[in-house]
Amino acid sequence: MGSTTISLQRARKAPQELTVSMTSLRLKSTVRLRDWLQAPLRPIRTMIDNFKIRDPHLAHLVCQWIPAQCPFERDVVLFGHKVMHIPPMCKLNPLYDQVAGLRFRALSFLAEQGEDVTPYLQ
Repeated sequence: MGSTTISLQRARKAPQELTVSMTSLRLKSTVRLRDWLQAPLRPIRTMIDNFKIRDPHLAHLVCQWIPAQCPFERDVVLFGHKVMHIPPMCKLNPLYDQVAGLRFRALSFLAEQGEDVTPYLQ
């Protein structure tokens, strides 16, 4: 009788284990798909991440070209009332983190050189 009880308990747990394994399978396939889609961008990401800022002129140029905030984010105001908010679309850019990091490295370089970076912070 003891063995029958154990087999019934295992049968009861099987659907939960099946659900967990199917969920992890979906997550793994989603991760694989995301990695496959982003694979062509890996060399560009690596290049931007490894780019060293060594020239103040280049650092100024990078800070001027890359905005401090997303230029697409807006509040739509009608008769003094906020009607809607357009969220920042820059975060949809797959290279957003690398470009923001490049700008930060350029600002850090300029600050280490003793230059005023406040015009680039707005």
